[in-house]
Amino acid sequence: MTARVKAFFSHPARLIPLLFMAVILGSTLVLMLPVASVDPGSTSITDALFTATSAVSVTGLGVLDTPVHWSWFGEFVIMLSFQIGGLGIMTSAVLVGLLVSSRLGLRTKLATQMEISKALSLGDVKAVLLRTVVFSFIVEAAVALVLAIRFSSYGFGFGDAVWYGVFHAVSSFNSAGFALFSDSLMSYATDPWICLPLCFATILGGLGMPVIFEMTRRRWGRKQWSVHTKLTLAGSGILLFGGWIAYLLFEWSNPATFGQWPWYDRLLPAFFQSSMVRAAGLNSVDIGQMNDDSLLASIILMFIGGGSASTAGGIKVTTFFVLLLVIWAEVRGEPDVTVFRHRISPAVVREALTVALVYVACNAFGIFLMQRFEPDLDLMSIMFEVTSALATLGQSTGVTYDLSEPSKWLLTIAMYTGRVGPVLFAASLALRTRHRLYRYPEGRPLVG
Repeated sequence: MTARVKAFFSHPARLIPLLFMAVILGSTLVLMLPVASVDPGSTSITDALFTATSAVSVTGLGVLDTPVHWSWFGEFVIMLSFQIGGLGIMTSAVLVGLLVSSRLGLRTKLATQMEISKALSLGDVKAVLLRTVVFSFIVEAAVALVLAIRFSSYGFGFGDAVWYGVFHAVSSFNSAGFALFSDSLMSYATDPWICLPLCFATILGGLGMPVIFEMTRRRWGRKQWSVHTKLTLAGSGILLFGGWIAYLLFEWSNPATFGQWPWYDRLLPAFFQSSMVRAAGLNSVDIGQMNDDSLLASIILMFIGGGSASTAGGIKVTTFFVLLLVIWAEVRGEPDVTVFRHRISPAVVREALTVALVYVACNAFGIFLMQRFEPDLDLMSIMFEVTSALATLGQSTGVTYDLSEPSKWLLTIAMYTGRVGPVLFAASLALRTRHRLYRYPEGRPLVG
């Protein structure tokens, strides 16, 4: 391999998507083995690739019923895939390298920095990688223990209770959206011992490691938190509470969703949906039976997603609120965009606009294509399905199983794009910054 070719493939903006692709293809080949499915014979390449992409991209959409089609081995491969996807391909790769070498190359540090957070210094990468894995496993183990104890009370054997607890704990923390029940978690919609631990893991996973690490630094208080941490926490809280209220209002009297329970039992399913819709994709009510208002609210929340450098997808909370702050500053005629007594850099504003507009374009293009592939589906279902795939969420109105082959390939591409997109753009924007020695004359076209 020539130096030029090696440099081309080792560039972080290309290496990270290629590593994700390699893991997806490896997972696809394993899932195609006859031992991975319950019925005799192998799974088709389209269905195996769709499932592998959904797992590695921590989405959760499925064209096959997970507990019915896949064997225990297949379920384990799926769980391993979304565990790797949640930690991040570069995180896993560097940790393996740490086991055989105590030194990290500059390019590897840069690539890992893009995957975790552009705010980290190069000297912090090794420590952050180790802390990321340790923290992830501690949260997953704690949630798995609570779930296993609760599942055992439902009559599950010891082995099944542990397996179901571990699978759903890993799925929720990594925002994977896979469940070992055909109806996701609809049978446990009003059980706080099942739903609340999953919400806890999902919310933590959706904040992002930089925020969690900053919050746990003992020598720091809220006044010393960075703008990123404050904006992520405030924005996530607003979206979580706002989604909770919206679902209660829209679904309160719907007999197919919240209306089937007493008023006090409707609070938990609404909170569960609000927690999951921006990250994990698990559901405790039938999404296909929701009102159009609720589906539209879900599409908006899916599109926003979770925190930067988290397991959630979407354009990210900080991106959305930076754009809101831009609008607010423009309406008020402010010369600068400010938040928490800090001025937002114009470069950050440009990055936010770029990420949001690219997501809008990709989403619109996917909806346009799927309308051609699925002429019998209504527009709301198509919008929900495409947004769920691109935002790597995993909720569905129930049409995924019946999609045509072209639609399956379209959603596969959307899931892959949604997972590597933010990382790819972060690396591209950071590594391709150019400094000109001159500036063009200013032009002021009319806007609005």
